[in-house]
Amino acid sequence: MSSYKFWPAPAKLNLFLQITGQREDGYHNLQTVFQFLDVGDRLRLVQRDDGKILRKTDTEGVKAEDDLVVKAARALQKAAATDKGVDIYVQKILPMGGGVGGGSSDAATTLVVLNQLWETGLDVSALAEIGLTLGADVPIFIHGHAAFAQGIGEKVEEVSPAEPWYLVVHPEVHVTTSEIFNNSQLTRDCQAIRICDLQIGTVNEAAKFDELGNVFEPVVARQHPEIAEVIQHLRKFSDARLTGTGACVFAAFESKEAAQEVLAKLPDDWTAFVAKGLNRSPLQVMLAAEESD
Repeated sequence: MSSYKFWPAPAKLNLFLQITGQREDGYHNLQTVFQFLDVGDRLRLVQRDDGKILRKTDTEGVKAEDDLVVKAARALQKAAATDKGVDIYVQKILPMGGGVGGGSSDAATTLVVLNQLWETGLDVSALAEIGLTLGADVPIFIHGHAAFAQGIGEKVEEVSPAEPWYLVVHPEVHVTTSEIFNNSQLTRDCQAIRICDLQIGTVNEAAKFDELGNVFEPVVARQHPEIAEVIQHLRKFSDARLTGTGACVFAAFESKEAAQEVLAKLPDDWTAFVAKGLNRSPLQVMLAAEESD
């Protein structure tokens, strides 16, 4: 495996997101469907033989020791008891704090690729267990397939929803996840659903996702009028909702051209992009191609 390739760390969307309860340890039990996008950050991981783990590119506002890519590499190094190290280069493309999984995806790509590069031989379950210590969303990126996720993100069942084109808008606001989770107005008692209730693969699938919605959306929209404005605007053209705890808002379209047409009509000061929904992670596609060579 080459140390000089750039590896994808794809974005994700939460096609719906609800909370079914709060655990004694303070964490929340969630239900959601994750789907990947064909855009994301890019990582280059160059092996070192001196055991050092060095972040070679700066991320604005994030110290190296606090960066999830560094934490991921150290966690794998410890779990595998290896003396190998790595230089980590990150091309940040995804907005930070946008709810599209940038940091979690970067961490997952670090774990998956280093597991190959260092030849540590851990299986997907072991990597996902390490990933869960870094963040609730990390395991889904490690599993690498669209999924119905429950618990705090550790219970994952593969699903294959439709793969539309999405218009994703990132309002220039910062949503503090911890504050949203602690908000007294947040709904924490959604009725738990079964995977069959999602009607995935039927004509009712999109309507079901829209019906379930995102429990964070009303709270975030009240706190951030800019996000409420984006949601209201996109709903003129398609179902639109918040992903994660925000700040990004997405709307689905049947074609790339339809999404780009709405993109062209957005206010000039809005940051947005068009991306394809994917049920298989681009990272897994690239790894499979690597193995077949």
